[in-house]
Amino acid sequence: MKLFTILALAVAIGLATAVSPFAASTPDGLERVATDKAFIESGKSQDGPIADYAFPGVENERLATGLAGFAGTLIVFGLGVVLIKAARRRPTVA
Repeated sequence: MKLFTILALAVAIGLATAVSPFAASTPDGLERVATDKAFIESGKSQDGPIADYAFPGVENERLATGLAGFAGTLIVFGLGVVLIKAARRRPTVA
């Protein structure tokens, strides 16, 4: 099971880092509707740690996107591990 987890994480990190810079730059469905209905600016927030899927402080756009994919994958994996460990510690009710 650990080997599968390590391999799956490696594949996810590889894809997020290498493929994400080549993703389409066209807006997704929600962003397109917000643009069409003219409320895109009221919903934009630049307060997030990795706003617009680009790692802050990196000049190269593709590198910034790849780093954001890498960091995002690790963060989600880490949160998953924490949640699984927390769920396993809960005592069962008899």
